[in-house]
Amino acid sequence: MDFRLSDEHEALRETVREFAREQVAPVIGELYEKHAFPYDLIRQMGKMGLFGLPFPEDQGGMGGDYFALCLALEELARIDSSVAITLEAAVSLGAMPIHRFGTPAQRAEWLPRLLSGEALAGFGLTEPGTGSDAGGTQTRAVLDEAAGEWVINGSKAFITNSGTDITALVTVTAVTGTNPDGSKELSTIIVPSGTPGFHVLPAYSKVGWNCSDTHELAFDDCRVPAANLLGARGRGFAQFLQILDEGRIAIAALSVGLAQGCVDESLKYAHERQAFGQPIGNFQAVQFMIADMEMRAHTARLAYYDAAARMLAGQDFKRQAAIAKLYASEAAVDNARYATQVHGGYGFMNESAVGRFWRDAKILEIGEGTSEIQRMIIARSLGV
Repeated sequence: MDFRLSDEHEALRETVREFAREQVAPVIGELYEKHAFPYDLIRQMGKMGLFGLPFPEDQGGMGGDYFALCLALEELARIDSSVAITLEAAVSLGAMPIHRFGTPAQRAEWLPRLLSGEALAGFGLTEPGTGSDAGGTQTRAVLDEAAGEWVINGSKAFITNSGTDITALVTVTAVTGTNPDGSKELSTIIVPSGTPGFHVLPAYSKVGWNCSDTHELAFDDCRVPAANLLGARGRGFAQFLQILDEGRIAIAALSVGLAQGCVDESLKYAHERQAFGQPIGNFQAVQFMIADMEMRAHTARLAYYDAAARMLAGQDFKRQAAIAKLYASEAAVDNARYATQVHGGYGFMNESAVGRFWRDAKILEIGEGTSEIQRMIIARSLGV
């Protein structure tokens, strides 16, 4: 068993690490406080090819793999999670459904811009009244056969990358009928930005991820061509489960980045901060907190490496993705708390990196499946 990265993966990691330190770090504090979307950074990431990392070259991608995306997310999140989640959502939730389930015409229309970073896409799953209970979807789409259009009514909540100036589309899960067993038939439909009846509501005021774009969406007799159905009709539930399984590995990688960023900042501060005539890193209480942070980050990294390796090998990875997402997100929350403690009052200031880490960490235990959902997945995979 060899956990060393290939030369290609190592080169990518170093490139993204340098970008995060030299381009993201100097500007993210001001952008964060202004709740400003980092358009310039996204443009640079597009030129670097980050949005096309796990896609084949014949679709406009970089010909890499999903693990490469995870490495990039980890390095970005060591500096800032808003930038990292923008990339994660754009790739695994935005472009990936079209790559996985789209027709050749849909791929040709949308993927070139999405994979270059010129445009972003959102994934409209969560609704105001349905979070973990995705089967409780209320948004409906009725096929007007005479017009050859889907007519969509409903709303979606907490949708990332849905309201930027470069958002091109949102894929929406909607009830399109009733299955033979009486359950809801769920399908996924592409809704381009600017479509009449598609309303992007004001941005949320969030605790963290302040540079990430997040909106509630409303659909009022929103009409799109019947050809905008993504994948087979009635397969929407299965499709988003597959997308979320993959996305949990990516969120785990992002969580590891935040957890490792807490170690980085705490180590630096422990050497610089003087108390009682010596660096606080000389005190065992601080040493133990930093040791525990490093232990959590290291273990979480191994968990997402394992899940990614299983996925790329074509093996079942659902349980391992849930384990990685669960452990890494909770490690990020714990490390953010510890890093704030190491920094004392300075850690409670918004302008400090660990202050941002603390604000950004909690959502990792909620988004793309709560910790409780991950425990359910793990337990059920064990037969209980």
